[in-house]
Amino acid sequence: MPEGHTIHRLAEDHLDRFAGWPVRVSSPQGKFSDSAALLDGRILDGVDAHGKHLFLGFEDTGWVHVHLGLFGKLGFGTTPAPPPTDTVRLRLLNDDHYADLRGPTTCTLITEPEKRAIHDRLGPDPLRNGDDPEKSWHRISRSRTTIAALLMDQKVIAGVGNVYRAEVLFRHGVDPYRAGKDVTREEWAAMWTDLVGLMREGVRNNRIDTVRPEHTPEAMGRPPRVDDHGGEVYVYRRARQACHICGGEIRTADLAARNLFWCPGCQQR
Repeated sequence: MPEGHTIHRLAEDHLDRFAGWPVRVSSPQGKFSDSAALLDGRILDGVDAHGKHLFLGFEDTGWVHVHLGLFGKLGFGTTPAPPPTDTVRLRLLNDDHYADLRGPTTCTLITEPEKRAIHDRLGPDPLRNGDDPEKSWHRISRSRTTIAALLMDQKVIAGVGNVYRAEVLFRHGVDPYRAGKDVTREEWAAMWTDLVGLMREGVRNNRIDTVRPEHTPEAMGRPPRVDDHGGEVYVYRRARQACHICGGEIRTADLAARNLFWCPGCQQR
């Protein structure tokens, strides 16, 4: 599932390509046809992202709410657009660009109050200016749930997925099994600030890199990471490999139906 930086990047991509102009809207697959007919030819005048939720606003008609889920894909291209396949749930098209949405968990036209209700149930997003990390801290500091599970709870903090969860805990030496109530306010403030910086880099570069300059392949004289996900990381998907810092073995375990990665040597309880 894409992490929050990808959704914010997609919001920027829509803003750059479609905002301010009438857009042709269609649903070749047919599942969004009625809403597409209402939007066709209207101006896309707003984009928004919160956590893993993308919103595309069309004048006074409403917002297209998109959640990619595990299998959704959103791709862009320049005109002339190829004939859409019957797997395309939503196509946006103008004179210069097109965007095709396939396989999302959610693609629906909603009202402004419905959009607000989605925001209200989500936690603060490190990539949304003005979101208050104290709201997350209020829940974390009172919880006996592990900090690793809390970081993946979108009601606690929105947009953090498995990669950022594993990496920010490593970067701050926090054991993933520590209860939320045992995390200090200073630790949480440092992790939030770190997530803001890391995720903004993710938006800019369209990939996740979390290693500090002194731990890059060039600085350490080690081979670069080879992985379909790309990016230089400390622990994510590095199970049974040596830690870049202490040399110990990176471990993995199942936690809340997701694979957890950590270094016992660097993240002691």
